[in-house]
Amino acid sequence: MRLIRFDDGGTPRLGAVIGDAVRPLDVLHDRYPTMLTLIAGGDAALAAAQAVIDGDGDSLPLSTLELLAPIERPGKFMAIGMNYKAHVAEVKRLGGVVPEKQFWFNKQTSCIVGPYTDTDPGVSEALDYEVELGVVIGKPAKNVAVADARDHVFGYLVCNDVSARDWQMHSPTFTVGKSFDTHGPIGPWIVTADEIADPHALRLRCFVNGELRQDGDTSGLVYNVWEQISYLSTAFTLDSGDLLATGTPGGVGVAMTPPQYLKAGDVVRCEIDGIGAIENKVLASSADGRARTNQ
Repeated sequence: MRLIRFDDGGTPRLGAVIGDAVRPLDVLHDRYPTMLTLIAGGDAALAAAQAVIDGDGDSLPLSTLELLAPIERPGKFMAIGMNYKAHVAEVKRLGGVVPEKQFWFNKQTSCIVGPYTDTDPGVSEALDYEVELGVVIGKPAKNVAVADARDHVFGYLVCNDVSARDWQMHSPTFTVGKSFDTHGPIGPWIVTADEIADPHALRLRCFVNGELRQDGDTSGLVYNVWEQISYLSTAFTLDSGDLLATGTPGGVGVAMTPPQYLKAGDVVRCEIDGIGAIENKVLASSADGRARTNQ
């Protein structure tokens, strides 16, 4: 199942993608008015959505819809750093310190935008890209064993962990430089967990203006998805709808010689096999005003 949020004249609606069409889930609104409530609804909510898909309701052409971020505002948006072997190698080459344990930081949820929303650099002069597999938590997780972590995944999406490299290094937590407004495009939809047999066998790529910059595979994760969920849930509860960005492969702009940061007009495309693609154009800085978002 591919679940979306889309804009209908300023009103967010839920839908399910079926080929090139979308079946609106409006009939579920009383029970599941938001994606977060649908995720929290678990198996019963998914069964209700499947019944709508299998029914005779009207569909809308996908190409005519403005897609929003598939999750409106999760409680947590966590991201792990230096979690692909190739990325670790380039961090070492740059003189960076590679942590001995999982290295997590927050992306503030206000950075989240839709899959095709423009990216505003803000005051950053060192804007970078990071294609990542996003994991959406389903059933709340606390003290979850690695072997049981799969049971707590609702689905997967594409994430671009847009990074203001200059601001990222202002603090060892990375949070400020990872959380500028519009620096969390996600989507284009949530692919439910039953459709991804192995999240550790997915090819992911990032293109800038059509040039391939990152080309990796989730088999290259240092800590796999199940280990990530187990580790975090040992410290605190992962709630329904929480979003985890699981790391980026090698090829980021800061590691190129010389560094190749994004500039106004650049188009960044992040794609993951079996899930889909998101694409975001870099704006000229609007540092004096808040950029338009489409959550």
